[in-house]
Amino acid sequence: MRPMDCAKCLGGTLIPLAVLGTLANILLFFPGADRIDNNLNLSEEVWYFGGILGCGILMIFPSVSLLNLKKSGCCAFHGQEDCGKRLKMLSTIMVAGIGIVGASYAFAISVVAINRGPKCFVGNNTWKYSFHNGNYLKDRDLWSSCLEPINIVPWNLSLFSIQLIISSIQMLLCGIQVVKSFFEIICEKCRCHEICGGKTTT
Repeated sequence: MRPMDCAKCLGGTLIPLAVLGTLANILLFFPGADRIDNNLNLSEEVWYFGGILGCGILMIFPSVSLLNLKKSGCCAFHGQEDCGKRLKMLSTIMVAGIGIVGASYAFAISVVAINRGPKCFVGNNTWKYSFHNGNYLKDRDLWSSCLEPINIVPWNLSLFSIQLIISSIQMLLCGIQVVKSFFEIICEKCRCHEICGGKTTT
C-alpha cells in the first residue's frame, strides 16, 4: 500500500471511531437508558466529555487531514526536491499528535471512571460513589448497593469500556501515522528531477 493510500485508510478509520466515541459519551447522560431528574447526580466523568471532546472533536483534525492528503508538488519549492513532501509529512505528524492528545484524554477519563464506578442512589435520599478502587469489578454482589438508576453499573461500565477501547485504537492509529511520517521524512526522498523533467525552479 502506498503512503498516501495508507494515510487515507487511517483517516477513514478514525471517522467511525470518533462517531462511536461521541455516541457513547452522549448515552452516558442517560444512565440506564433513562433520563435522570437532577444532572448533579450524574458521574463527574460524564461531564468531562471524554468521548465527545477527546474521541470526537479533537479527532476531526487528523481524520480530515489524512483523508485530504495529496501528493506533494515538490516543483513549487524552488528546487528543494524533498521540501514539499517533508512539509506534508510534518503537518500529518502535527495533526496526528492532536489526535493522540485527544485519545489520551478520553483514555484517562475512562480509566478513572471505570475505577471509581458510577454515582448512584444508595438510599436515605443519598447519591454517592459507593465503590472504591474498582472493587465492584471483582464482586458483582456490590452492584446491588446502587438502587437507582436501574442498571447504572453495567451501563456506565459498558459505555466507559467502549470509550476506553475506542480511544486506545485511536491512539494506536495516530501513533502509527506519526512514526510512519517521521521515517518518511528521515529516509525517503522526493524525486523532483523526474517529476519536473530534470528542471528546477528558481
